Amino acid sequence: MKKLKIGYLGMGAWGYCLASLLAAKNGHEVVCWTTKPDLVERLEKTREHPLLPGFKSKGQMTFTTDMALAIHDADIIVESVTSAGLRPVFEQVRSLKLPLCPIIITSKGIEQDTGRILPEVATEVLGNDFHPLIGMLSGPSFAQDVIRGLPTSVVGTAYAMDTMQKICDLFTTPTFRVYPNGDILGVAFGGALKNIIGIACGISEGLSLGLSSRAALMTRGLHEIRKLAVARGCRPDTINGLAGMGDLCVTCSSPISRNFRFGMLLAQGLSSEEAQKKIGMVVEGAYTCISALQISEQCNVTMPIAETVYNIIANHIHPTEAVAALMQRTIKEEHL
Repeated sequence: MKKLKIGYLGMGAWGYCLASLLAAKNGHEVVCWTTKPDLVERLEKTREHPLLPGFKSKGQMTFTTDMALAIHDADIIVESVTSAGLRPVFEQVRSLKLPLCPIIITSKGIEQDTGRILPEVATEVLGNDFHPLIGMLSGPSFAQDVIRGLPTSVVGTAYAMDTMQKICDLFTTPTFRVYPNGDILGVAFGGALKNIIGIACGISEGLSLGLSSRAALMTRGLHEIRKLAVARGCRPDTINGLAGMGDLCVTCSSPISRNFRFGMLLAQGLSSEEAQKKIGMVVEGAYTCISALQISEQCNVTMPIAETVYNIIANHIHPTEAVAALMQRTIKEEHL
């Protein structure tokens, strides 16, 4: 693969991790944009992200708060901003007359009120000319693992087959395996909805409910995800794969996941605002929970676990009471 200029938007831990991966591969020039001048100064000086101590960036990486500089003459643009922030970021990109190049989304979420997956938001903002150039990277992956070079498998998806293949070729390394999957809607739904179940499992862990409880939450949570995703036209096999079950497993298994950690803090009695502040990063599951319930109402799909998480976050129901109510629901035949 020839050397490329990659404009990278968003320098959280995940953005920095993937930008480093791209810079180290084939000597790509990666220009990284963030809104935080202090982070730019630190990264330029130390080459080490504060959320990933001990791992210095490799290859040709530069850092800036000037978005125009990051995307000017870019061959590819990758984003890792928050799901709520994606629309305003791409509105800024559009105002700068973005080059017609592939756009790769790595954020996971569903826009509130519109119910759009993030590639749909990008298409709406940037215009239909970009539709075949928009794709996603998603799957079970912690930045701490990927930047250490630990074996990781994810999926690449896009509206067009050639864009999907470019994503797989661009990101694949000997330790970072990218499988193609043409179901962009399913990949987006799986990556977004698993965060809600991650919060539920964190609450279970915080209440010391045991591994049996977590297994039940993960299994029934996967069922909820699949029901809603299929109602929206996703392939069920996508939800059973890396972008669904795979991502669900990693998010529900470790406090490295901010969604899992958020749930643990809720179980300890912190409010949603207090828990978010303590984590210091956006908890995507809290945002997506509202989107999911809006869509479920439109599709007439019941999501009792998502409803329970929402009641704890928004209605301040005590986690113990919420779990008791969930366990007292009418039992129906298991149907997957």
